Amino acid sequence: MEDDLFSYKKRNRSILLIALFAALLMVGFVISLNTGRYSIKPLAVLQTLLGDGSKKQNIVLFDLRLPRMVIAVLMGAGLAVSGAVLQGISRNGLSDPGILGINSGAGLAVLLFVSFYPATSVAPPFLMPFLAMVGAGLTAGLIYILSYKKGHGISPTRLLLTGIATGAGLSAISIILTLQLNPRNLEFVVTWQMGSLWGSNWKFVLALLPWIVILLPFVYWKSKVMNILGMNEQIAGSLGVKIQRERLVLMAAAVGLAASSVAVGGGVGFVGLLGPHIARRLVGPQHQYMLPITATVGALLVLTGDTIGRSFMEYTEVPAGVIISLLGGPYFIYLLMKSR
Repeated sequence: MEDDLFSYKKRNRSILLIALFAALLMVGFVISLNTGRYSIKPLAVLQTLLGDGSKKQNIVLFDLRLPRMVIAVLMGAGLAVSGAVLQGISRNGLSDPGILGINSGAGLAVLLFVSFYPATSVAPPFLMPFLAMVGAGLTAGLIYILSYKKGHGISPTRLLLTGIATGAGLSAISIILTLQLNPRNLEFVVTWQMGSLWGSNWKFVLALLPWIVILLPFVYWKSKVMNILGMNEQIAGSLGVKIQRERLVLMAAAVGLAASSVAVGGGVGFVGLLGPHIARRLVGPQHQYMLPITATVGALLVLTGDTIGRSFMEYTEVPAGVIISLLGGPYFIYLLMKSR
């Protein structure tokens, strides 16, 4: 009876927090609609949304700001949940697709395409998530193999150090390839690497949307499995969970979320670190309660970072990835010092 009451209270708390963050996300969405080099007053935004705006206002809102904002929300949710999955299956609270080098692998795949097919300048929107998926998948596979120790499973410390080393190596290769690009392609790659939400049109929204719509519910469906994987391997195995298979399936889902997100939105880091940690502090480690809050926190982080970046300087934009790194970098150092 007490356990049922505790679960009921926790579920209600989770629902209230989801509603709170969803409301904050809506407020952020409204503020972002009114923010940018071309200022549109709130009343004019409402009139434009209702079909009564000028031609310039329609172009700014529907062709530029709205798709970019939708990408920010989808990307933030995808990266945050990807980080939560990686932390859950590795039992390492410092895991993040950016820190582990998975984002670097995705970026290298896109960069290789741009380098060898320079006439296209930028890969087609629907091809980019698949290219990124290949790069991120190979990177994740390498990290998994190097981190796994027979009889002991994945070592959290080994996973972190392997990921950082792999990411550094891939970044070095990316820099070498970047130096050989023509000015047009170089501008695209530098913009991507800095975490600017460059894919700001509806084609890129449609390229990212299926990955998020399919993989987020799948990960939530696996939330109880992730709860069990958070225990040691002997207990998880005694409960009938096929540990290695479930880890590989969940890692594939995490890679898919991270790769598709960064392929469309650029190399934004630390969202997969901050989102799960904030959610875990609010509702605890149980994934059925944590994952929905993680997704909304991640969406709010990227949307806020992009909004601040668009309004921080008068004549230029600061990439969202830079703004989020200003928060995520110190927090990562704090967690590293706090961990054993």
